[in-house]
Amino acid sequence: MKFGFFMMPAHSHFENPTLAFERDLQLIEYAESLGFDEFWVGEHHSGGWETIPAPDIFLAAAATRTKRIRLGTAVINLSYHHPFDVAERMAFLDHLAYGRVMLGCGPGVLAPDIQLFGLDPTELRPMMNESLDIILKLYREDGLVSYDGKYWQVKDMEVQVKPYQEPHLPIYAVSSGSGNSIRVAAERGLGVISGAYTQPGAMDISQQWGAYEELSAAAGHTPRRDNWRLSTSIYLADSMEQAMQDVAEGVMDEANQYFFQTGGKVTYEAYPGQPAEEITLDQIIDQRKWIIGDPDYCVQRIKELEETTGGFGGLLMVSVEWTSTEKWLHSLELFARYVMPQFNRSLRGIQASYNRMVEDNRLGRLPSARSGVVRVNGGSSGRS
Repeated sequence: MKFGFFMMPAHSHFENPTLAFERDLQLIEYAESLGFDEFWVGEHHSGGWETIPAPDIFLAAAATRTKRIRLGTAVINLSYHHPFDVAERMAFLDHLAYGRVMLGCGPGVLAPDIQLFGLDPTELRPMMNESLDIILKLYREDGLVSYDGKYWQVKDMEVQVKPYQEPHLPIYAVSSGSGNSIRVAAERGLGVISGAYTQPGAMDISQQWGAYEELSAAAGHTPRRDNWRLSTSIYLADSMEQAMQDVAEGVMDEANQYFFQTGGKVTYEAYPGQPAEEITLDQIIDQRKWIIGDPDYCVQRIKELEETTGGFGGLLMVSVEWTSTEKWLHSLELFARYVMPQFNRSLRGIQASYNRMVEDNRLGRLPSARSGVVRVNGGSSGRS
């Protein structure tokens, strides 16, 4: 299993943005040092909390400070940009990062962003689908490309700097359970990033892979669970009680000050129209399927998620700032030290060796460390 991050980001509107961006870049460096595999960054333009407007520029900076970790956009909102610009900029970034780049696509769902660009919410997904087809055409076909669509037009255009990776950089559609991204990805042979929670009226996480498999087969593609990522918020501390204490104030501040103001309160509600003052910390964690606790609890919950879904290729942790930077970094260290090894098979030789030693000691099969001692000039000396 791959492990990574999903960064919106989420910074208080009272904060210095320059310092927040630097902290975000440092987080990517730290994630790489802990052995995380991927880091995905989102695009937002309004609302005051999610403050990275150009994830490709941000990831270009991250590429200069890292060597191994893969870097993805989650998401570039395709309805906001001409598809040729997206295709060209991401192909260029793929070279700057020596083939570590992934393109995550979405329609754009943040209400103030949609308002900012003056878009019709009902047109966002069709715009994304058409844009994605043009991007794939530009990547998969040689020579000049033309496309006369309802929303986008390309006439005799070519991306001259092709992606570093062949046939092109990996492309993912990000799913909130509406079904559009699952269908789009399956029909085009792309990967999927799914939120682990379920929105009202949306496809349950346990159903998404089955739908993807069926649609992929109908389109002539072979689906691979390695190309399915799940995303959720995770925070760990040395005890269950400490974890909850650490995040309680930050979670409620973020919910009340930001998400409840963006039109996203419905995904936190236990019933339609639930008053904000009734929504508790425990309810939010349960409703959103977050993992808050100690490392053992986290391992248990991820295994349950594997069982519920039938398995997936990667788990993306939402980057949050519910507590101090020191505590957040400690949470990540706990995850890397005690959770990741339970799923990436790095302990299989170590655990087998330890169990074998314990069993041999129990049965008296281990040689004595002082066996074969010989005396020399009245003293003793070890002999190998």
